[in-house]
Amino acid sequence: MESWSFPDGNFANLVESRRIDSLPDVNRRLQLHSSLIQRLALEEVMEGHQGCVNAIAWNSKGSLLISGSDDTKINIWSYNNRRLLHSVETGHSANIFCTKFVPETSDELVVSGAGDTEVRLFNISRLNGKRSEEIALEPAALYRCHSRRVKKLAVEIGNPNVVWSASEDGTVRQHDFRESGSCPPAGSSNQQCRNVLLDLRCGAKKSLADSPKQCLALKSCDISSTRPHQLLVGGSDAFARLYDRRMLPPLSSCQMKMKPPPCVNYFCPMHLSERRKSTLHLTHVTFSPNGEEVLLSYSGEHVYLMDVNYDGQSVMSYTADDVPKQLCIAPLFKETKVPSPSAVSSDNLPERKYHLRRLGLCKKLVQYAAKALDEGSDLFYGIEACNEVLDGKGPEIGLALRHECLCIRAALLLKRKWKNDVHMAIRDCNKAQLIDASSFKAYYYMSEALLQLGKNKEALEYAEAAHNLAPSNSDAAEMVKRIKDRLAAAEAEKSKKDNEDTGKSEVRHGRLRSLSDVLFRSELSSPSQEDWHEREDSDYEEEMELDFETSISGDEGRDNEPSILRGSLNLRFHRRDDLARENCSTDGSHGSPSSSSQHENSSYQPEVVIDMKQRFVGHCNVGTDIKQASFLGQQGEYVASGSDDGRWFIWEKRTGRLIKMLAGDEAVVNCVQCHPFDCAIATSGIDDTIKMWTPHAEVPSMVAGGTAGPETADVLTAIENNQRKLCRNREAMLYSPFFFSFFEEMLPCRCFSLSGLEPSFDC
Repeated sequence: MESWSFPDGNFANLVESRRIDSLPDVNRRLQLHSSLIQRLALEEVMEGHQGCVNAIAWNSKGSLLISGSDDTKINIWSYNNRRLLHSVETGHSANIFCTKFVPETSDELVVSGAGDTEVRLFNISRLNGKRSEEIALEPAALYRCHSRRVKKLAVEIGNPNVVWSASEDGTVRQHDFRESGSCPPAGSSNQQCRNVLLDLRCGAKKSLADSPKQCLALKSCDISSTRPHQLLVGGSDAFARLYDRRMLPPLSSCQMKMKPPPCVNYFCPMHLSERRKSTLHLTHVTFSPNGEEVLLSYSGEHVYLMDVNYDGQSVMSYTADDVPKQLCIAPLFKETKVPSPSAVSSDNLPERKYHLRRLGLCKKLVQYAAKALDEGSDLFYGIEACNEVLDGKGPEIGLALRHECLCIRAALLLKRKWKNDVHMAIRDCNKAQLIDASSFKAYYYMSEALLQLGKNKEALEYAEAAHNLAPSNSDAAEMVKRIKDRLAAAEAEKSKKDNEDTGKSEVRHGRLRSLSDVLFRSELSSPSQEDWHEREDSDYEEEMELDFETSISGDEGRDNEPSILRGSLNLRFHRRDDLARENCSTDGSHGSPSSSSQHENSSYQPEVVIDMKQRFVGHCNVGTDIKQASFLGQQGEYVASGSDDGRWFIWEKRTGRLIKMLAGDEAVVNCVQCHPFDCAIATSGIDDTIKMWTPHAEVPSMVAGGTAGPETADVLTAIENNQRKLCRNREAMLYSPFFFSFFEEMLPCRCFSLSGLEPSFDC
């Protein structure tokens, strides 16, 4: 396959232009040029902690790095010599999850948040002249307002007086150092602290159409560097929320649960907006350096990029009513029409030559992708080639080539079958139909996508439409026959099941004999390999569901016994038809579920949500809920994320192409933070060290170290293993014999309670 040139231009030309033209953005473009990223390699392993390093952050000048760890210490490091300057015993009694330099304080004030629910402020100027040994430092301010773990801190550029904390108790609190050095006041409870900026204890949503009711356990927050009144939060559901601090109610206490205030925008990929799985949640949200985009990292999912919609005219927005329309025959996707190619001035010969060269390269990439599809090999790189053609920089490629590339990418995605590839294929099919409403390939591949999702009736409509467009096409005829056979088999199975159930007594709610009865009817078996990738909807109206949440080291407090891995497991059992009852009136009344639900739905107006514009795949985010996804560089042209396989990944933001993969930890990489100005990146994770990465490899490479030679197999093996982990995240536990046998033995035959969740079943 022919490689394409660097999308950000020739490095030597950029350096020369800085000498001649003094362009203001040249330094920003040079900081993380793609040629430098491909030479990134490990420069330094910084030792000084005795536990997982859960948080790292740079000061504004880039001269200092701060880190927080499970060992409850804050370490301050020098960027110049990569050495430890100070190690502070914070007094926290649980893992430190977040730490920051307070702006405009000459880097003298630092703040930390931990699993002991506390936020602590320290003045490290008191350490000047002292050695770097561990020093117990009394906090300059101590805030004990939260009732659950503090997962993220946010600061505002130019504001040395205030820090914001986001906690799993569902609140964002504003701590003003000028008002008090401790909170709550003596003799008061944390419920009385009047520093709640945002109360989302009734803010979580199971799906876009549902009204918010559950507590939104906050995992992350960020304040825009260009519009500091904007606050972005994410937590235990699928939706990130953007708030305008100027429009929020006055600071209050949390003695009473309040209705969540309206937000400026919701952010969520459309295909995740209607999933009622409690395991789907955000682990990190962040603004781009210019504040125009946001990045969302999901547990058990991928990383997604969204535009921030300030004027209400975003072309990537949708409502709950739009979600089912993407599966309809009529293409109703809310996208702008693809513009026609711009004319190239005939008197601008260099520009014309560049456009023609770019178009020729795009055609070669499309041919390569088509070959990968025909041969069924190199699917990953075929998709990467299509990403470059469709989203890469350069002139418009033309509608015909765009349509062809969209159809090829849809087919490649359907054949690869990584997590949510089928939904990306549906997007491509809808976009192809916008270009050509009578596109046979768009209808045919849409039928295949719906078939993979188990939506047989909708798939049949598209297959018949494709067959009508090309009556002589044998593939379309075979597709129609295959779907009809599947529908007939499903109907026969349903009739057989109904007959068998007639003589059986139904299992009553509250009278379940075993955990297996709770999870599935005895007739149900584990999913087949074909359905492993996507199990969206169930045809069984009374199927039982188990929602569970797990976490492992690096995110939970550790026991004193080093040989024992500690974690937590939260369980919730319910029938599908109990969802309405669960959402009954909050005052405990038990009126008609249907009437209550209808009343609430009639008064609740579903929000407009901003959809994804790019997806970044390859990593695995399952084991910890502090895993970051970050923009790299002052221009934010690249995206990075840690992974559960001990690697971290770098993608080109515009196209989603994976351009670098590096081994950064023995177990899990959680944190990735780029230096403010230099091409240097710090990472941390389960290891008790911090790694510093710089572009000093001898040759460019897609994998760490810059070693020459074949590397494709290593990259594909790593990301394919990660995809399997993502797909197994929920199913592996549900269908594991160990899971059933363990709980059958451990759970008593009457009511039980785990982690504060108290489902009760009598045997």
